[in-house]
Amino acid sequence: MTLAGEAVPAKRRAARTPAIRRPDPRRLLAWYDRDHRALPWRAAAGVKADPYRVWLSEIMLQQTRVETVARYYERFLERFPTVRDLAAARLDSVLKLWAGLGYYARARNLHACAREVVRRHAGRFPESEEALRELPGVGLYTAAAIAAIAFDRRAAPVDGNVERVVARLYAVEAPLPVAKPELRNFAEALVPEKRAGDFAQAMMDLGATTCTPKRPDCRRCPWADDCVAHANGEEENYPRRIPKAEGRLRRGAAFVVIREDGAVLVRRRAASGLLGGMTEIPGTDWAHDFDLADAGNTAKEIAPFVAEGEWRRLPGGVRHVFTHFPLELTVFLAEVPKTVRAPRGARFVALPKLGSEALPTLMRKVAAHARLPGF
Repeated sequence: MTLAGEAVPAKRRAARTPAIRRPDPRRLLAWYDRDHRALPWRAAAGVKADPYRVWLSEIMLQQTRVETVARYYERFLERFPTVRDLAAARLDSVLKLWAGLGYYARARNLHACAREVVRRHAGRFPESEEALRELPGVGLYTAAAIAAIAFDRRAAPVDGNVERVVARLYAVEAPLPVAKPELRNFAEALVPEKRAGDFAQAMMDLGATTCTPKRPDCRRCPWADDCVAHANGEEENYPRRIPKAEGRLRRGAAFVVIREDGAVLVRRRAASGLLGGMTEIPGTDWAHDFDLADAGNTAKEIAPFVAEGEWRRLPGGVRHVFTHFPLELTVFLAEVPKTVRAPRGARFVALPKLGSEALPTLMRKVAAHARLPGF
């Protein structure tokens, strides 16, 4: 029995708080050589990575699942096999190919970055993190990933997977996002002098396949003996997090106009902002205090050729969740003669071609709710 104020024996204290030590990078690299994921953008062992492919995949992988990215990545490479091909393309073509992948500012930055690489760097990606960060859409993580994987620079790309690995290794008590600088410092100190690119990918794989958010497979982890969280049996308690406030619900309405010849009315969203530059089925603004009774005024602006009584409200609605807020849309449908012309700022698209437009996932949900063929 320990009395109040009595010192805890050193042996017992060590059992509760293991000494923090730097794990051996060679063990992780050996694990990676044996158990790495086969991904379409990864160069084979002994083959130099293509900076363009590394950059393209890293932009696509931001907040997007690997399985989803794989499909888009192959299509992009087929259409734009080099950074020069991408730079020469029209933005509309890039947005159409990106449609459904989400976070559309990435597509706009992707196109702008390709043009900068061609204009400022003669079509070759710079090798240093500092120069890479000057490119549109390339932040700390992406610059480090390209520098390490494509050029084998001693850099530490720190994404959510890596943050989780490091937070558990060192039992970092500060919560995310406050802990980000501390986690980055730990990660940078782990990078070996050789095989920095493989090490970066090994860290990503370790977090994605073994050191997972729930039920991590510590038996397969090459660093389990060095992990403080594992020693304390608290793997799932790291990283610490500040509870995330849920965004307020916004509402709005969408107006589906179909001509007798099967064409559908669409327009392009403003170049900046949410879903910037994408094609949309016209609708109202989205607001917390949206009043459906006011939707008629917007409908008159969007389609003045449709009488108020000709709009048919579809049962149910469309729900979509953006990063910062959920959205609910009421959908109205109207059918008009084939002689109707689109108002300024809008256009009619033949229904068979609608699927190839730069429609974001939200608008595809609207089309599906209206039971348009092909959606």
